[in-house]
Order: sequence, then structure tokens, then C-alpha cells
Amino acid sequence: MAQRVAVIGAGLMGSGIAQVAAVAGIEVTLRDIDDAALRRGTSAIEKSLARFAGKGKLTDDEVQAALGRITTTTELDAAAEADIVVEAVFESLEVKRELFIALDRICADSAVLASNTSAIPITQIAAATERPESVVGTHFFSPVPMMALCELVRGYKTSDETLATARQFAEQTGKTCIVVNRDVAGFVTTRLIAALSNEAIRLLETGVATAEDIDTACKLGFGHAMGPLATVDLTGVDIMRNASNNIYNDTKDAKFAPPELLSRMVIAGDLGRKSGRGFYEYPTS
Repeated sequence: MAQRVAVIGAGLMGSGIAQVAAVAGIEVTLRDIDDAALRRGTSAIEKSLARFAGKGKLTDDEVQAALGRITTTTELDAAAEADIVVEAVFESLEVKRELFIALDRICADSAVLASNTSAIPITQIAAATERPESVVGTHFFSPVPMMALCELVRGYKTSDETLATARQFAEQTGKTCIVVNRDVAGFVTTRLIAALSNEAIRLLETGVATAEDIDTACKLGFGHAMGPLATVDLTGVDIMRNASNNIYNDTKDAKFAPPELLSRMVIAGDLGRKSGRGFYEYPTS
């Protein structure tokens, strides 16, 4: 089992991964580029744990113990002591490759280097390192403390040992894993949701049906817990556009090309729940 995990990026995904690891009894180093980002991340963790405690799913002692297992830092060198490093930074190949070049230099030879990317092929990220066999995808889902799935992604040179270590870590945090054996852009889950969401957005922007009716059709017709447009709002309109772009750029398949409405919403700042408005409106307090 993992003894210490470093999570790089204290945003929504990174703080969520840090939280579930700490609740599972793992010592966590949470790193971001400045103290303000770390404060936002730790505040999100504290609020999330308080909600679990309020529902009786964690005791106050368990909450305090989990918080005590999380150390924050702005120093990337702090990842040197980690058994597993999970990257959860901006969904850009250039940004991720630059980070993995640094992690390759910093981290122990035995460390597993994992990316939380939802769409970028792991092989492209691993190629920035001298140890592509130690690089793997661990695609957690938002909100991490609530979602039960982790998509494990094998790059071209990912070793069986690395994949097994990543699975053990994800399962230790309470997740059920699926394995992607060939790291096509978007893997399994993002390709599916991008195709469905993009078609739902096109139906909306051409006036075929309202957002509410499109989502209701998927919930009642297909048994989905949440409609595709509400899912995009939860994930982030900008994140979905970036993921769709990454898949489209790799495949040139028109169904993955972000609809015009999606891009216009990003430009206008209608990013979903986090901005208070996306396909639906949300309270901002």
C-alpha cells in the first residue's frame, strides 16, 4: 500500500484526490504554486469533510485525523519522498510534459508518476520522462469524494507493476477501477461523455429541445443519474471544451469537435456551477 502520496495541483480535482487519500489513512503532500491556491484547496477539503461528518459518514475524530495527514507546500521538491505522485494540473500537454520532466528529476526511481488527465494520451506525457514504464493514468472523477470510479490508463510502455500499484492506490481510496489498455485520446469515459454532450449541445443550440428536456430524456429514457448538460455544468464547461478539443485534435473525428455554443459560453465566462451559470443557473454563495 502507498505510504505517502504527493498530489500536484490543489484545485477541485487535486484537493479531492488529497482528501480521499487522507481519509484512507495515507500521508499526503498537496502542492500548488502559491499559498492562495493551497488555502482554497484546503478550505474545499475542510468543507467537504464537514459535510460527510454532518451526514454521519465520518466522525469528528476521523475528520481531524484526515486533515492531520495533509501537508501543503509550494515546493515541488517535496514530491521527492512520495511513493506515488498524482498530477492534477491544467489539461494541457505542454504543461503536463513540463511538470513530468521535473518530477522525473526529483522523484525516487521507485516512484509511480500518475496523471489525472481525462483526455491526453499517457504515452505523450510519459515520453517527457526517462522512465515511461513508471507513468500511468489515474483518471478520478469529480467530485472525487463522491464518485466511485477511477479510470486507469496504460501508456505504451506502462509496466504491469506500475499499473498494479496505481490500482492498489485507487482501490485503497475506495474507488472501483476500469483499465484502458490502449491510451487513445479521451480513453473510454471522456470519449463517451464528449460524444453525448456535444450532440446534446447541438440539439440545444439548433432549437430542437430545451436543456431541461434533453437532460430529462437521458435520465428517464436511458436511466442516467444526471443529464449530459447538467454533467457538463458540474464538470466545467471549459474543461469539457478542452477535453473535446484534445480528442478532436488527435482523431479529427467531427463528433468530438466542440460545438460553437460551448466555445461561446467559455468566452463569456459561463463555466457551469463554478461560475454560477452554464446551461443552468446556480446560486453563487
